[in-house]
Parts: sequence; C-alpha cells; structure tokens
Amino acid sequence: MVNEFEQLSYQSGFGNEFATSDPRVPDALPVGQNSPQVCAHGLYAEQLSGSAFTAPRHQNRRSWLYRIRPSVIHRPFSPIDLPHLTSDFSKGEITPNQYRWNPHPIPQGKNVDFVEGLYSVCGGGDVVSRVGLAIHNYACNVSMKNKAFYDSDGDLLIVPQQGTLEITTEFGRINVASQEIVVIPHGIRFSVGVNGPSRGYILEVYGTHFVLPDLGPIGANGLANPRDFLTPVAWFEEKDEPFQIVNKYQGKLFVAQQDHSPFDVVAWHGNYAPYKYDLRNFNVINTVSFDHCDPSIFTVLTAPSTKVGTAIADFVIFPPRWGVADHTFRLPYYHRNCMSEYMGLIVGCYEAKEGGFRPGGASLHSMMTPHGPDVKGFEKGSTEPMTPQRVAEGTMSFMFESSFNMAISPWAVKENVDTDYYKDWQSLKKHFKMP
Repeated sequence: MVNEFEQLSYQSGFGNEFATSDPRVPDALPVGQNSPQVCAHGLYAEQLSGSAFTAPRHQNRRSWLYRIRPSVIHRPFSPIDLPHLTSDFSKGEITPNQYRWNPHPIPQGKNVDFVEGLYSVCGGGDVVSRVGLAIHNYACNVSMKNKAFYDSDGDLLIVPQQGTLEITTEFGRINVASQEIVVIPHGIRFSVGVNGPSRGYILEVYGTHFVLPDLGPIGANGLANPRDFLTPVAWFEEKDEPFQIVNKYQGKLFVAQQDHSPFDVVAWHGNYAPYKYDLRNFNVINTVSFDHCDPSIFTVLTAPSTKVGTAIADFVIFPPRWGVADHTFRLPYYHRNCMSEYMGLIVGCYEAKEGGFRPGGASLHSMMTPHGPDVKGFEKGSTEPMTPQRVAEGTMSFMFESSFNMAISPWAVKENVDTDYYKDWQSLKKHFKMP
C-alpha cells in the first residue's frame, strides 16, 4: 500500500499570495470576495491573521480558510503538565561556560509522540511580552493519534535530524526529512506522524516571523531562493471522532476536546501558511580570494528584531562547499561574539570539531564566550595545503544565532551534558617566538 504522504502536492514561493483549492471540491474558493454571505458547498469562512490588521502591506500576513466547521467548536481548555517543556528561563542556569550536549536520547521502552517528546534546552527574552526565543529538542517514536498541536507563543522552525516527519496541517500535508526544515507559523494547528524513532531541533521565536535575509551587494540571486520554499496544497479529512487540541500558551500547555478533526479546511488562500525547504538547495556564497567570511553569509532565514540588522534569531547552515581561500586559516577562527550561538549537527562530521560533536548533539556558546576549533582542527587548518578542497562533504550542520542572552533550562544543565567539552582547547600550544 502506498503511503499517502508520498503523493503530496506543493506549490512554490515565499511570502507570495498563494491560492489553492482541493481538486475534489471545485469552486470552493470564493470569487471576488473573501467572506460571502453563504460560502460554496456549505463551508465556513475563517481568517487566520499572523500580523496586526494595520501592518504595512509588505508585512501583512493572513490567510482565509474555507472549512467544514470553524475552529471555535471545542470544549474549554484545561492545563496539562509536560515536565521538560518551558518558556520561562528565569529559573534557568546563567553561565558563561561553553556547553555541549551528547545526542538527544531516543525514547526507550514506552510510546512517546511529538508533543510528549518536547524538551526545552535554553532561551531568552519573554514569552508574555512576545520578544525573544526558545530552543527545544524533540524525540519521539509514535505518531500523534487524534491529537493536534498549536503554538500561541510564536513560530516554530523544526529541523529533523533522524526520521521523517509526516505533518498534517490545516493547510495540507507536509513531508519533511533529514536535511530539510519546516516552519509552522504562530497559531497553525498540526499533527506529526512518524515511522519509527525520530528526533531533531526546534527554534521558537516570539512576536516576529521568519523571513529571507536581505541580500545587499550579493544582488538578486544567492543563499536561499524563494522558489525553493514549498507550501502545501489544500487537503482535508471529514472525520467525526474525538480529537485533542493541545495549545502552548504563555509557555504552558493546555488541552481541549472536540468531536471532529481540525484538518477540515477544504480550500484556502493567502500568504500565511506552513512551508518546507530542502537545505541542499542553498546556494553558498564564499570567498574566492583570501580571508574568512562572516557566518552571516550562510543565513537561510532570519527573525528580525526592531533594531535594524540585529535578529532575534538567525537560522544559519554550513553545507558542503568548496574552500579555495589562499594563505588563509580556512576553519572558523577563534572568536567572541555579541550574539549567542546554539549549534547542532544533522549529518556527517563538523570540520572544526571532529571528535565529540556528533549528529543529534548540540553546543551553546553564550554571548562573549570564546570558542573556535579544537586542537586537531587548529593543527589541520594550520598545515593543510592551500589547494581547492571540498569542505563538509557529507555533512550538514546549523546554528541558531540570537542577539539575546540565553539561560539553560534546569534539566538541560545536568542531563546529557558532555562535561569534558572544555578540554577540547586545553592542549592548544604556545607557538610564539620572539623575532
């Protein structure tokens, strides 16, 4: 039997005026107005707004959904506890130390779905005033069954490391595998299916949306191309069964019961929708002469703050590429930064840390905390021939970079930590010689 997720339909573009209608229900989209007195086929019109109504046109994000039942039909929410999920880092560990975590463990001996497998690592800012971010891991081994999740706090950028996620959203279905990402914007309901052990990383941003970075002198082409971002074509199910709706609101989880599937949107149009992107489509920009470019040239998506040029969070990748810089230390240089850097490894072996940094693991270098290549990396980068070389072949690593100071959750301070990380630099030698 063919998995229905292998027959998905997508459309291309980023931030455009999408318009889709399920081919099984022709003429479901209204013509000429968004909310006619009576919608075709007995559907309900519902608008989902991801920006203020009065936001400038180029920033305004909204979609119209034409659904079998409006989303308001559910019973009251009740709080539930998920012990390792938080958006309150006021009780977290504040430390300037370099941190590295071993690969996030896969659940063993019990069934854990995507929501149950959420684990908060670090974050900064404030979820109530809606300025800041949180970084989570997930690890699960079963699909969500008659359960949907939505985040009232912010956008979710999901980076699968192991296992393919089969995501059903109100806008349609999305398959996302390792070396792909998916963004579920603020407030959109979704359910995650898996076919075995799955884990990955999540960047959550409050009060802003992910956008493509400006290209400046690069010009019109380069980095992530808008046409390579895919959003789903409308798909719906008419299922009258008990359903749980789980809501993350001000950092807490709540659940409501309803007697039908929330995935009953027959048609939709607008520019506020989930989307996926294949990281292997990224067009790398790099030096062809000498010196080391700043990592900002690897930015896929950015969540801007009110300060021009300074992001709440950037999503940056380090894909396979050619290294051709002459008379240059080609690995990342030792540096201190006015940003916080959380780094993860999806596949392969990161060139600047070929030892303890493993797929599924992560590191955090806090604001102004020094970091850089380990001893082996430094020695290799100092002696390798300056011939053109393929860099990061078979590797995909990434960075969540933020202008916010971040605190580490109380459990992530102790659980799964590589306590020997600092030793990576201890045997760096003194090479200075007085001329």
